[in-house]
Amino acid sequence: QVQLVESGGGLVQPGWSLRLSCAASGSIFRISVMGWHRQASGKSRELVALIINDGRTTYADSIKGRFTISGDNTKNTVSLQMNSLKPEDTAVYYCYAVDGGRVSWGQGTQVTVSS
Repeated sequence: QVQLVESGGGLVQPGWSLRLSCAASGSIFRISVMGWHRQASGKSRELVALIINDGRTTYADSIKGRFTISGDNTKNTVSLQMNSLKPEDTAVYYCYAVDGGRVSWGQGTQVTVSS
């Protein structure tokens, strides 16, 4: 089983930046995809960004141009650089990984954007 540990959340003002990081450990076969979802209070969980192990990325329209996902296949880590944060980015951010067809999730890290 894959364990995921996120870090980097916090409280920031609109326009500020944060960087989220996630590291996978445990019984890893071969992780093919890592990424981030988020869930705001009262809303469904939604995809933020993902990166495939060949480097291809996908972003939600709402964060394009502001967030950048990066990954390190050798270390099984993924990061999300979030710039120009908006109040609507406030949510719990969850890291996930696809390993051998199985999806694992982190515990989540809170990001709050407020003045």
